[in-house]
Amino acid sequence: MITRRIIKKKWRLGLSIALWLVGLHLICAHNVKSPTALSIKEGSADHSQGEETLLEDEDSEDLEVFGPTDKWQTLKPGQAIPAGSHVRLNIQTGQREVKLGEEEGLKYRRDGNRQGMNTHNPSFTAEELKEALKSYKEGMDDPVDTKQDEDAVRAQFRPIEELKKDMEALDMLMETDVQVMRRLLNQLNNTNSTTEEKVTALIDLEYLVHQVDNGQNLVSMGGMQLVINALNSTDIHLQKSAAFVLGSAVSSNPSVQVEAIEGGALQKLLTLLATQRPTAVKKKVLYAVASLLRHFPFAQSHFLKLGGVQVLSELFQTPGAESLRVRIITVLYDMIIEKELVSQVGMDLTSDSSRQERLRQYAEVSLLPVLVEQGWCSLVPVLLASPEHDSREKALRTLLAMMAQCQTQYKQNPALTASLSELQKQYQELVLTEQDVGEQDGYFGEILALVDSMVVKM
Repeated sequence: MITRRIIKKKWRLGLSIALWLVGLHLICAHNVKSPTALSIKEGSADHSQGEETLLEDEDSEDLEVFGPTDKWQTLKPGQAIPAGSHVRLNIQTGQREVKLGEEEGLKYRRDGNRQGMNTHNPSFTAEELKEALKSYKEGMDDPVDTKQDEDAVRAQFRPIEELKKDMEALDMLMETDVQVMRRLLNQLNNTNSTTEEKVTALIDLEYLVHQVDNGQNLVSMGGMQLVINALNSTDIHLQKSAAFVLGSAVSSNPSVQVEAIEGGALQKLLTLLATQRPTAVKKKVLYAVASLLRHFPFAQSHFLKLGGVQVLSELFQTPGAESLRVRIITVLYDMIIEKELVSQVGMDLTSDSSRQERLRQYAEVSLLPVLVEQGWCSLVPVLLASPEHDSREKALRTLLAMMAQCQTQYKQNPALTASLSELQKQYQELVLTEQDVGEQDGYFGEILALVDSMVVKM
């Protein structure tokens, strides 16, 4: 029992002495600078002198660099260790032990040993360390690597000079509308162009002349006459395309309308309507006639003098031309309403000289008497038998527009009276259907109002 107490006392004494020695060793290690510590002093702005690396201990003694591995090894006094190494103090031996850090250990195991480290002769002089550090700093701005990086970037992107040249070439290839129109007109006027090429040129022109400026450019470049001449072609495709271009060019373009009338366009259009032509051609011709007459009283007066109403009357009654009838009465209806609207506005602006001149020109257009003379009071009611609501609507509006001149003939037409009575019943039912779905002022209600108005005025 006494022996055990003596052993415990000795063991406690030995442990206390060991802990005291360890603490003393740590204090000394903390207060004493390592003779192998390195410091780097930045140089001045003069790069020719480079960056100066100084050793706190400026003697020329060789420094022994310890080469750690992935296992703990004892570090001898005076040995330098690479950055990133793990260091520990062995409490039992009182010596420091070193091994590679995790990242360095992976690199070590992958490469075999670290680049630049000589494990067989791990001794370096101070001058060698200075040169190594200097080379390391210079390598960070290696001009060879920089040039390679620049070359790689240049390979991915084109120089600005080349881009400028390409943009200039692109500008040269981009044509203005005037240039395109001139090219198309040359193609249309070229005797070597095929019919297909001429038709293509006309189709492209039609797209451009919708713009007012391009329509006027067509006239200034002599293109209007080329289009009018194409109406005389024996090819129906050229006739149709030329009529389409003409109608688009003169639409809402007064100066171009004047040029077209002076160039004889109206005569050629009426000739196409009066002669045997496919329905597709006559649809485009009617479009051109309507565009040429709209808001142009001089052309309307010229239309009457050329027998235009008679031409439309014969076309209306031509078998197989049923699909053209609505277009025909639309042309006539627009002329009637246009004159009425201008006359009503002119009463309030009697002091406007231009308005007075316009009223004078419309006064010379005596359309309604010609319509009565040509039998339109009995021709228009035929459309009421059409199954299409649009045709019925156009016919009712035209009948109402001619009411002042045709009222007597309307009353003497029993077929018209029967048609109106039948339509009144039909559209009353349709209006109730509209109201059931919540439409109080629907399309059928408008047609019913037209029918009721006809019945009342008759």
